[in-house]
Amino acid sequence: MKVISFALSVVALLSMLSACSSQQLYGVGQAWQRNECFKINDQQERSRCLSSASTSYEQYKRESGAASEPK
Repeated sequence: MKVISFALSVVALLSMLSACSSQQLYGVGQAWQRNECFKINDQQERSRCLSSASTSYEQYKRESGAASEPK
C-alpha cells in the first residue's frame, strides 16, 4: 500500500512539474533566492544578492544564450 501511495505521489509531482514552463520555474527560483537574500545580515552583501535575484527571465536567456555560443 505504501508503494502505491509513493508511486502516485511521484506521478502527481512529475505531472505538476511538466505543466510549468521554464519561465515559471525561473520565477520560482528567483523568489526563493530573494527570500534567501533577506537572511543576509550585511547590507552590502544583501543588496548584491537582491540585485542578482532581480535579473529578468529575458535577460537571463540572453546571457545564457551568449555564454553557450561558440567563440
